[in-house]
Amino acid sequence: MRILLVEDHTELSHWLSRALREANLTVECADNGADADALLHTQDYALVILDLTLPRMDGLEVLKRLRARGGPRGRTPVLILTARGGLDDRVQGLNLGADDYLAKPFELAELEARVKALLRRSLGNEALVYRCGALSFDTVTRLFTYSGNTLALTPREHAVLETLIARAGSAVSKEKLFGEVFSLGDEANIDAIDLYIHRVRKKLDSTAPDAAVITTLRGIGYVLQPRPAA
Repeated sequence: MRILLVEDHTELSHWLSRALREANLTVECADNGADADALLHTQDYALVILDLTLPRMDGLEVLKRLRARGGPRGRTPVLILTARGGLDDRVQGLNLGADDYLAKPFELAELEARVKALLRRSLGNEALVYRCGALSFDTVTRLFTYSGNTLALTPREHAVLETLIARAGSAVSKEKLFGEVFSLGDEANIDAIDLYIHRVRKKLDSTAPDAAVITTLRGIGYVLQPRPAA
């Protein structure tokens, strides 16, 4: 899942980005409101973490414009994270359509819990578990298990497999995978996805009859599905 972090404090942004990536989330950053507004106009995110006091455009204006657009992008969950913790700011943010509000300073554990809760809510299920054969993904713990054992994955391998299992049985294009795995600031070629597909395939390699396999559909993309019966 790809998150947009809008925070102009460089050290805090780097610290939060690192923590969220360790939680197997793809993070893209903006350090001002105008850039955030432009990204939200053209890109899809699972969640926005939004500071209020921003250069070039106030966070509340960014939120107002996002909600005014409507459609799926306009409904993107927003967690306001700000030092402006007064009652008036909280009420205004929530009235403009924020889904949650966390004042600085904050504990990382609380932020992670709120992020997970918003992501679960956006999926429409409080404890959704995706399954494909012996492979399962718990959206609460954000852990994959395979034949009952925790599957060790790097953050980008995790992003690839999460995208595939959320659409198990359906083709996912290379472009879609690239957008979920890499942020706009990453220096990567779309063909890098082939490397991560290869790595994930090796970790899913199993002789079990209900093993999960990734099949390449030339010119279309990839599909995750249970191994076909012999």
